[in-house]
Amino acid sequence: MVVFFTTMASSNFVDYVKIFCRSGKGGAGSAHLRHEKFVEKGGPDGGDGGRGGHVIVRGNAQYWTLIHLKFARHVFAKDGGSGGKQRSFGKDGEDAYIDVPLGTVVKDADTGDVLFEITEDKEEVILCQGGRGGLGNWHFRKSTFQTPRFAQPGEPAIEMAAVLELKVLADVGLVGFPNAGKSTLLSVISAAKPEIGAYPFTTLVPNLGIVQYRDMKSFCVADIPGIIEGAAEGKGLGLRFLRHIERNSILLFLVPAEEEDVMAAYNVLLDELRKYNPELLDKQRVLAISKADCIDDQQRAKIEKQLPKDMPCLVFSSHTGENLQALKDMLWRELEKQ
Repeated sequence: MVVFFTTMASSNFVDYVKIFCRSGKGGAGSAHLRHEKFVEKGGPDGGDGGRGGHVIVRGNAQYWTLIHLKFARHVFAKDGGSGGKQRSFGKDGEDAYIDVPLGTVVKDADTGDVLFEITEDKEEVILCQGGRGGLGNWHFRKSTFQTPRFAQPGEPAIEMAAVLELKVLADVGLVGFPNAGKSTLLSVISAAKPEIGAYPFTTLVPNLGIVQYRDMKSFCVADIPGIIEGAAEGKGLGLRFLRHIERNSILLFLVPAEEEDVMAAYNVLLDELRKYNPELLDKQRVLAISKADCIDDQQRAKIEKQLPKDMPCLVFSSHTGENLQALKDMLWRELEKQ
């Protein structure tokens, strides 16, 4: 059984899948006895059984969501073949592959324990080990027991329910309150076309965009759904999308210039990340004040005085294009420090 969740019926972004897997069982060893003309006592010649197929999780850089597993109710590997006469080995069972996007975390559905993570393209990790093939009766011969009429059965298959959780991999993650201008910024600096609206929680799923930089260079930016105060306790979209921030190299905090106290708003965002995972505070941070076109020079001067001196800060406008190139330059400099 597969359980999948999307935040919108029309969305093709799936970041949580529960799937049932079963490896192949090992093939049975053969108890065959050699029968040939003019060979009076041929003895045992049974071959070993083949191993069962593995269920393997494989990283694929071409995927960015788990939607392709939406209807994959079960993943079964093939059983190993039985051994034959003349010590012939049984055929190994065919492996079953589960291709997942980079940043996928695999958990045991029953215990919730993290089994492993896929972070590299074509990385392969065995989720369910195939059963070993049984030994043929040829292995059990000895001087005092020359005609064993038995063989070893193959090992049974392994069954388990696994949960696949996607944590978006990006160079820069946009962190901010709902309606802070994150989607607008992403649409301006990249070719991404996220939904944009003048109301909170327009963005309900993460959006990725590739930002073209100088000299044919580029970096990836992730637009994370808005965070509100109390998100770490489950308010708003809660913990649902906070996990996508964990894999970003740099956190770009977006605070709209319309806020009465931009630093207080920034500290609220920082506090939510601290409650969710204190290790997030170790990431490189950049503070950007958006919607500069909505304030006058006096308000701008007041905001610039509040900005901290120990981290990169910038005031910009996505609508007018003010300081957008400077923002790209700032992000690239920070990425080169990684």
